[in-house]
Parts: sequence; structure tokens; C-alpha cells
Amino acid sequence: MEKIQIIAITVSLLFLIYISHLILKRKLREEYAIIWILSTFILILFSFWRNGLQIFAKLLGVVEAPNLVFTGAIFAILIYLLHLSITVSKLQQQNKTLAQKMAMYEKEDNLEKQ
Repeated sequence: MEKIQIIAITVSLLFLIYISHLILKRKLREEYAIIWILSTFILILFSFWRNGLQIFAKLLGVVEAPNLVFTGAIFAILIYLLHLSITVSKLQQQNKTLAQKMAMYEKEDNLEKQ
């Protein structure tokens, strides 16, 4: 095993431990941690299996294996950004509804006090 493989595996495992720590401390929700855990497992897989990336690139018809990495990363980022956009839109609507309900309750409370 080469030195770069050992470094890649060690860093990936440390990152996995850190993600687990964030989940246990409730600083990262499980639904958002899934993408990080999956990415880490993929890094660990290709750290052990050095020719795996070339094999996948050849199967998919990609000439250069690093292009497969960049294309996959861009695709994953776009999917994740779409998910976050949906989540933010939903939260924005919930905040608007909550603010409207609070305003109605405050108005009712003020009318009762008079």
C-alpha cells in the first residue's frame, strides 16, 4: 500500500468519525449527514481499490477517469443544492404562516384586553 493511500484512508476515517461526532452532538441532522457519509465511503472504497475509478470510467465510456470524478461531483452538488432549495422554500413558507398566526393571536389578545 502506498503512502498516499494510507493518508487518504486515514483522513477519510477521521472525517467519518467527525461526522458521527456531529450527529451525536445534534449539530448535524441525520438527513444531511447521509450525503457526507456516502461520500466518505466512496472515498474509502477508491482509496483501497485504486483501479476502480479507471474501471468505472471505462464502463461508462469516459476517456479520462478524473473527468468522471468531476462530473459525478458536479451532479451530486446540483442534486444536493436542489434538496436544500426545496427545504429552504418549505421553511420560508412555514415562517410566513407562523408570523401570520402570531399576528392574529396578538390582535385577538389586544382586543380581549380592551
